[in-house]
Amino acid sequence: MAQQVNNETTPSTPGKLKPDKPHHRFRIHPPHSRYTFICILLSAFLVFLLFSTFNPPPPSTTAPRRVLGDSWGGSHWERLVSKSTRRNSASNKIVLVTGSAGFVGSHVALALKRRGDGVLGIDNFNRYYDVNLKHARQKLLERAGIFVVEGDINDGTLLKKLFDVVPFTHVMHLAAQAGVRYAMQNPNSYVHSNLAGFTVLLEACKSANPQPAIVWASSSSVYGLNSKVPFSEKDRTDQPASLYAATKKAGEGIAHTYNHIYGLSITALRFFTVYGPWGRPDMAYFFFTKDILKGKQITVFESPDGGSVARDFTYIDDVVKGCLGALDTAKKSTGSGGKKKGSAQFRVFNLGNTSPVPVSKLVAILEKLLKVNAKKRVLPMPRNGDVKFTHANISLAQREFGYKPTIDLETGLRKFVKWYLEFYSSGSIKKGSSSW
Repeated sequence: MAQQVNNETTPSTPGKLKPDKPHHRFRIHPPHSRYTFICILLSAFLVFLLFSTFNPPPPSTTAPRRVLGDSWGGSHWERLVSKSTRRNSASNKIVLVTGSAGFVGSHVALALKRRGDGVLGIDNFNRYYDVNLKHARQKLLERAGIFVVEGDINDGTLLKKLFDVVPFTHVMHLAAQAGVRYAMQNPNSYVHSNLAGFTVLLEACKSANPQPAIVWASSSSVYGLNSKVPFSEKDRTDQPASLYAATKKAGEGIAHTYNHIYGLSITALRFFTVYGPWGRPDMAYFFFTKDILKGKQITVFESPDGGSVARDFTYIDDVVKGCLGALDTAKKSTGSGGKKKGSAQFRVFNLGNTSPVPVSKLVAILEKLLKVNAKKRVLPMPRNGDVKFTHANISLAQREFGYKPTIDLETGLRKFVKWYLEFYSSGSIKKGSSSW
């Protein structure tokens, strides 16, 4: 009787059929097949390595968490921290400035140090914009005797260590994920910095003994879709037009909670379009300057009704005066070691210029200062979180600590352009240049 042949085990070449021993279906028998399998594995591994090398993951705007002993900690590090926070006299303040390598943070830190306060900076040097600019600001601070800790405000262990080493009297909290439009690309970075990071910082402050008074940067963006002008601190702020604005509004609510429960003295400052030397490259006046000089076309937005978009541009020196005024009039926190012992001060102030300027006029001033005619394209304002106008009522800040802006837009832009041309001379960063 002929043997029944299973076609699945029949060799593809002629020859005598030899029944195989029972085996697992994935077992490879011939030596050359085994070598082939090994070669395939090695090739796949090499492809993986090459892919990882030439296609690294996109950079995160959030700095990785650092652990004690990795980039901070130890006796030498503590000496740098202590030296940076020495004050000229007992009447001066000891201030932790978060976001100290940022635009407003670096200016405020230098102003505090110049008048004799002890100052320590902290910044995570994220990649939201050119890190080289942040490091250039850091060098300015170092030359003034200010040590900048490279770390993230989400790192509670680091913050606790700082408060263990230094008895801060005040915290100037300026670290944040800025920008309205970027929130549509990376919303998590706003939650990470503006909500989670702020909460971690407040936790460190409420547990400290003594508790510091806190002044922090909110934003004019909280006024959102309000049509009433000028914007007053008493106006509604429950109509945010962007995620950035929503996180700042939520931050004000979180601050109020910590003030109410733990007795932290907290002052929120709503900044209105701050500009000037050492500014942020994502701001219109900055990238307009860059593109006009390069002969590139710039986009100027108009409101849906065809009107001009206007901003309450506020020069950095005026904002710094407002920050120091708020700091100097902040009352002490009333808690100790996380326990409230009495009601504490809670305040909100606008810091603006009170003179909104159409963006078209901003461009005209830049053309005059740069001596170059801009190639303009006028488009309707996109629905990306921007608002038609901002206009600050600053009467409360004037009354409380004498806030009075003095720099008009053309004067401020002239100072910015001078700095810009020096800093980016020959298309590269001019090391050591400074407008201070």
